[in-house]
Amino acid sequence: MAIKITKKIKSYSVQKPEDAAAKAAAATIASAIEVEREPESNIIQMHEKVERPEALVGATYKIKSPLVEHAMYVTINDIVLNLGTPHELRRPFEVFINSKNMDHFQWVVAITRIMSAVFRKGGDVTFLVEEMKAVFDPRGGYFKAGGVYMPSIVAEIGSVVEEHLKMIGMIVDPGLSDGQKALIAEKRAAYEDRSKKKPDNQLTGDLAGAGADSAVRADEAATTTGEGASFPASAAMCFKCNTKALVLMDGCQTCLNCGYSKCG
Repeated sequence: MAIKITKKIKSYSVQKPEDAAAKAAAATIASAIEVEREPESNIIQMHEKVERPEALVGATYKIKSPLVEHAMYVTINDIVLNLGTPHELRRPFEVFINSKNMDHFQWVVAITRIMSAVFRKGGDVTFLVEEMKAVFDPRGGYFKAGGVYMPSIVAEIGSVVEEHLKMIGMIVDPGLSDGQKALIAEKRAAYEDRSKKKPDNQLTGDLAGAGADSAVRADEAATTTGEGASFPASAAMCFKCNTKALVLMDGCQTCLNCGYSKCG
């Protein structure tokens, strides 16, 4: 079939079969390099039009705060993406909060709807954790079991969301290294040995003669037991892990929970 050229020819070249093959091979190599460079993302982009499946998997967490009479139950349901494939992932889809206490009904409903909308939008929803944990109650916070300080009920809900996102793998918690764990165990053992060295009768005599200083030592000997951890009752709050586990050892404030020390 003849092709009529109506425009002026400015330049030309003769294309050989081997040139076409080389061009195709170069394009294949370039695409393979691009695939290798593409970073693996842990963030799944969804949108608000994603239909809710008939059944969702999830978990329920109990919050017992001294600021309210009845416990709160936070249920977070997840949608399973790429079900049955090697790329199967769980991502938060909706949240419900239930309690017998009706004093906070309005803001509880509001926060669950907003959080569910953010979850269904998809993307990086981990920012909710930091935003919620930064909410402070003007009446003051409280210490939950284990000596962990919570500035508000909203902050504890944020802590629950963080725990759930860690469980499904959306937040990666590096945790403590073996060296840090060994250091904390050594510090706790040294502190407990120091408390046990003084007998009770000597402690009683010191209380009668030394007054306030011995009272502090007696207070240090007592322990508070929480969720799998025990720390001296006189321990101060650690500014790094928000746990009442900061004690004075060898003239330096040391945390028996995370290993933080003011002396470095």
